[in-house]
Amino acid sequence: MHHFLPATPSTVHWGFFDPRLPPTIVVASGDLIQIETLTHHAGDAPDLLMDDGIAAVFDAVTDRGPGPHLLTGPIAVEGARPGDVLQVDILEAIPRLPHGSNLAAHWGHLYDVLERERVTIYELDCDAMLGRAVFGYDWTTTPLADQPGTIVTPDAAAREPALPGVVVPLRPHFGTMGVAPAEPVRVSSVPPGDHGGNVDDWRIGAGGRMYFPVQVAGALLSVGDPHVSQGDGEVSGTALEASLNGLLRVTIRRDLPFTVPVLETATDLLVHGFGDTLDDAMKAAAMRTLDVLQKHFGLTAADAYSFMSVAVDFTVTQVVDQRQGVHGRIDKRCFPSWRTAG
Repeated sequence: MHHFLPATPSTVHWGFFDPRLPPTIVVASGDLIQIETLTHHAGDAPDLLMDDGIAAVFDAVTDRGPGPHLLTGPIAVEGARPGDVLQVDILEAIPRLPHGSNLAAHWGHLYDVLERERVTIYELDCDAMLGRAVFGYDWTTTPLADQPGTIVTPDAAAREPALPGVVVPLRPHFGTMGVAPAEPVRVSSVPPGDHGGNVDDWRIGAGGRMYFPVQVAGALLSVGDPHVSQGDGEVSGTALEASLNGLLRVTIRRDLPFTVPVLETATDLLVHGFGDTLDDAMKAAAMRTLDVLQKHFGLTAADAYSFMSVAVDFTVTQVVDQRQGVHGRIDKRCFPSWRTAG
């Protein structure tokens, strides 16, 4: 089956995961879902980042927080149960509008150095898969993203040229994607966790395959926080934020040992760890990678530890989402006899 899930006031939830939310759609394992996801930064330049559908969501959805991210869903998958793994294949991620926004925010990694919030708006060339900054402006009133859905009145006089002659590669992806957490409470969309959520790995785009350990019946997948580009670290506090239309396939897996979010690409398996500090995130990523190498690839602990030191790249995913993120990258070519079923 092929389903269409638009982003409307009745199909989005703003700033949280909650297993008590009723599903917006029920699908079967193996179904395709064409999904709309909206950036919560559309108000940074509403003349460029908003259309009528986005404006309707900003106007009608008043239950917001504690996080800032707009999420489409939840999507219930028939038969999914705790202990299963939900496989999400990302087949497409296409910008809805030809502009995106980057906010250098007060939670950014270098805010103590630069001491200002600044918005930079980029134009997207989807044929060349490049972005070019068109202007920037400083924001000096209430911190811009502390009130989710803030709409900034366009002010031509405040818009200054930015990044002349510079291009950035577009790599559209979903910054926040995850299943409902087990506890029956509203959980902020900001910190990532074992349910997934705000992982902010730029590889979670077309051609990527996410594995989420199912926490509740139906899995209740939500998708949002769309990005069109991001570097590892996401140091300013945000990525290049822009609404995306996606095509997903969801599959229930009962043959995988994953108990944490894992991403598969054409070449790699990436294991995500989180912590209050980078040291904690690194330790979590290392321990989880050790576990995956033993349970999934059949290595002994001693062999896995040696392999990790000589062949696994540990990289900072992000440093701005309350919980720090590190991912361990396992090159699948190191295991020529291994294949992922499904």
